[in-house]
Amino acid sequence: MITPPPSSLLKSQRFRQAREGDWRRLERLLDKAEKGSFAKLTDEEILAVPVLYRSTLSALSVARQTSLDLGLIAYLETLSARAYFFVYGSRSTLQDRLAGFFARDWPRAVQSLWRETLISAGLMVLGAVVAAWLVSADAEWFYAFVPSGMAGGRDPAASTETLRQTLSGVEDAGGLSAFATFLFTHNAQVALLAFALGFAFCLPSAMLVLYNGATLGAFVILFAGRGLGVEVGGWLAIHGVTELFAVTLAGAAGLRIGWAVAFPGERHRLEAAAEEGRSAAVVMGGVIVMLFVAGLLEGFGRQLITDTGARYAIGGLTAALWGTYFYASRRSAADAR
Repeated sequence: MITPPPSSLLKSQRFRQAREGDWRRLERLLDKAEKGSFAKLTDEEILAVPVLYRSTLSALSVARQTSLDLGLIAYLETLSARAYFFVYGSRSTLQDRLAGFFARDWPRAVQSLWRETLISAGLMVLGAVVAAWLVSADAEWFYAFVPSGMAGGRDPAASTETLRQTLSGVEDAGGLSAFATFLFTHNAQVALLAFALGFAFCLPSAMLVLYNGATLGAFVILFAGRGLGVEVGGWLAIHGVTELFAVTLAGAAGLRIGWAVAFPGERHRLEAAAEEGRSAAVVMGGVIVMLFVAGLLEGFGRQLITDTGARYAIGGLTAALWGTYFYASRRSAADAR
């Protein structure tokens, strides 16, 4: 005597037989798309996927509510998840995202921070002027602003000839890479701290930007006091335009978040910080790129290009390139904001 199958199994079999054709069709379309043949799907097939997806979701809901067999439920869950990513998932590739970041997202984010960028630049100039004034009055102030590791022997105790030689770029080639890495790491730390500490009502970001400007001012006035102002300007220009602009933008990003936290308006503070942090984070992603470029210029280009005129030319070229890249479409970005 043959034992009849349980009623739950019969229900599951009938349920599957009534709908399995649609599931198999959806599965075939997803297989085709996932194998890189998305472009080969016809318009009719593309339009059919969302319909079949909703039908599968409905079947999954019924299967769960009526306690059909677990194998069927697992199959429908997997199929629904695959269809979800087809219908709602991103179609862009990594190359597309990178292209969109550099062509659109990063410049627009920088343009939206133009007020904070001006404030950050003003703070850096203020720090440079104050430090230059203090060092010119008393050379001992130099050590308060410039770490010994960064000075590298370029301090008030050095002779004028020694200072002149340090600007010539005559260094062993093996040390260039390590020097570039050190400088990149230092400036990346300053920039990241200026951004990350912006949450503390702008003050740490402002202080870091001031400190960075003070370091620059103390360094420049030391050389200028020995009659090497023009030379040190070229020495800094080849990499400083990119490096200082990157730190300025990092400070601006920190100021934007800090201002949102301090004055959230009608928003909750966390909501305001998260909202402003999204555009600031895009800026910081680009800042890392700028610091990498500055590290290469400082560790290699500045050391290998010893002509002062050429150094100024490269500095001017980088300033023009960054200015055009970020602000050529200034009005459209401001209007969008």
